[in-house]
Amino acid sequence: MDPTVLIDLCRVKMPFGKYKESLLCDLPISYLEWFHRKGMPPGKLGMLLSTIYEIKLNGLTELLIPIKARLRAGEFRAL
Repeated sequence: MDPTVLIDLCRVKMPFGKYKESLLCDLPISYLEWFHRKGMPPGKLGMLLSTIYEIKLNGLTELLIPIKARLRAGEFRAL
């Protein structure tokens, strides 16, 4: 897995819909379940939504805590 995917989950905002402008990592599982049932959008956004869905479904959101902290500290700017 490309580690920049986890950074993107904490940096990219939802571009449309009910949770527009929310970070993908902060989307509620119910919204991700809806996308899972209806079909994820194509392209990179769909891949990111599928990834955060699997992370949340499997209780792995703690993986994102250090990434969020490093982003708040201004790291990962060059990526």
